Amino acid sequence: MKNESAKERILMAAGPIFAAKGFETATVREICAAADVNVASINYHFGDKKGLYTQTLFLARELREQQVPLPVWTNDEPADQKLRSYIELLLQRIVAMRTEPWEVRLLLREVMHPSDAAPPLIENYFRPFLDQLMSIVDEVVGQRLPDHQRHQIGFSIIGQCLHYRVSGEMISLMISEDEYENHFEVQDLAEHIWRFSIGGLHGIRDSITHNQRSIADQVTR
Repeated sequence: MKNESAKERILMAAGPIFAAKGFETATVREICAAADVNVASINYHFGDKKGLYTQTLFLARELREQQVPLPVWTNDEPADQKLRSYIELLLQRIVAMRTEPWEVRLLLREVMHPSDAAPPLIENYFRPFLDQLMSIVDEVVGQRLPDHQRHQIGFSIIGQCLHYRVSGEMISLMISEDEYENHFEVQDLAEHIWRFSIGGLHGIRDSITHNQRSIADQVTR
């Protein structure tokens, strides 16, 4: 830690504290004590507590992206497989079945209870991530759907993933330990959510194709 700059020490100390206590409850004094710096360092490096919190959120995002990077897809990667990879990536980033890094807890806290720091996080992280998912949905369906439908589909897929993080403890109490251990790992959940979601998307695609053919038949009569 001595080799790190004061700013880096503050950020790394602030992350677990904000994740555990939230912005309102965490104090500048305890963060500075954990980072072994004086209280004036917060104002010097971050302006105020809110500035520190915002930068800590960005650090959490960056660290999580490094820990679980986006998959690299080839130009001919099937859209169905892209969706499978995307779902597994999302689960890896937010569920963390065995351990839960402070980055996950902090970002989820912000998702559940957005603060004033949420807008830049949304624009720089969450919105691009959602846009990528919706572009995959367009590929699977074969065309760009209306925005409201794209958003509903995207949020439905993300919601399935979030459910296993938000309700993880309750789920473990509702089923046997053996079932939980053997069928609720990230890979199992990714496969289930993918199959469930891809079935719905293929149904939408087939319905669109059927309607287009019906219209074409009417025109040619």
